[in-house]
Amino acid sequence: MDGAARHRGYHTAVVSPFMPDAEKVDAVRAGLPAVEAGIYLNTGSVGPLPTETATAMAEVEARALQVGRAHPDDFPELVDRMNEARAGVAAVLSTDVEAIALTHAVTEGMNHAAWSVDWRPGQRAVTSQLEHPGGIGALYALRRRAGIEVAFVDVGTGGDEQQVIDAFDAAITPGTRLVSVSHVSWSTGARLPVAAIAEIAHARGAVMAVDGAQSVGAIAVDLPATGADFYAVAAQKWLLGPEGMGALAVSSRVRDEARPAFGGWSTFERIDSRGTGEFWPDARRFDTAGYHRPSVVGMARSIGWLTMYVGLDWVHRRGTALAERAARQLAAIPGVTVVTPMDRMATLVTFRIAGWPAQQALDELGARVFSIARTITDLDAVRISVGFYNTEAELDRFAEAVELLARHTPETIPARRTLAILGQDG
Repeated sequence: MDGAARHRGYHTAVVSPFMPDAEKVDAVRAGLPAVEAGIYLNTGSVGPLPTETATAMAEVEARALQVGRAHPDDFPELVDRMNEARAGVAAVLSTDVEAIALTHAVTEGMNHAAWSVDWRPGQRAVTSQLEHPGGIGALYALRRRAGIEVAFVDVGTGGDEQQVIDAFDAAITPGTRLVSVSHVSWSTGARLPVAAIAEIAHARGAVMAVDGAQSVGAIAVDLPATGADFYAVAAQKWLLGPEGMGALAVSSRVRDEARPAFGGWSTFERIDSRGTGEFWPDARRFDTAGYHRPSVVGMARSIGWLTMYVGLDWVHRRGTALAERAARQLAAIPGVTVVTPMDRMATLVTFRIAGWPAQQALDELGARVFSIARTITDLDAVRISVGFYNTEAELDRFAEAVELLARHTPETIPARRTLAILGQDG
């Protein structure tokens, strides 16, 4: 254990891809202190930060404090760290590093994709009713500013693959310039058939943008196989990185022609005070500016920890198996409706408990078993994000608590036990 980790009182266990499962789970959880604060079921919003990552970020912060940030060598060093983060994302997506740009969020990547199209009034963008607001905000702006048409495809919960494909087939007309869809829906947890949708989009002259916020790090993603022209990645969710970082993969199909919606120093390979410059020949033209050095380092370190020490195959296999287990447990409880289509799921499970408003159910579950999850307001449902670091015992405790709620209403549920503190007045 190094000095920074020891100072924080964290225990860092050595994790190896070839450890027995039980031993490996213990080591992984030791390296993710936040999973001991409760039943951590909200990585779909923000994942637990590895000690390895927190230590690396702290070291960068400490150097900035003690030595400063003004040395001329600091800038080339930042570029090297950005390239490390870019290479890590490329490895996760099974693509080449030239395809990867760094962003500050999935929203920024999806904005780049939407604004890279040379829009004309009356042209069409197609998306689904399951999209996250951050993924389609640019489409609303384009509808107002550029006069484009935005078509929202109703795909239900996303569980019927052929229904989804047919719905997009009907909506993607020859005038469509962009199709924008999530790989895994943030609301229902459905894994959408993006490759089939991309094939239709390309056949009709459209660009395909995919929101990968709930897929990258949770399930295996082969970028070429998705058919995506743009694929946006979040650092802080399933890759367990810091907030304020992400990436955008730009396929070779559009890389030469696509131009960023907005630029920064890193957009150009060469730029001078006379106003002349050249875009990078690869996806780096979509880099913007203002990258937080500790966060860049942290993103690369989290990806490195997952890929080299934990092992992505194990992460994907265990995470999806636990999520399926949790979905089956919840579906077997009378009064519980699982919204997530179990034959098209990844690691999100969305469900309702009869008689319980979602927020009230979430609050009650948090108080009884210290679960950390969230609601999906539009569905009035609770969503849990099941990760490779969770345990079967945790999921059993959570399911038991859900079963208790399902047997009662908010008015009839037994009172929670309270701890009396002796020696205090009142």
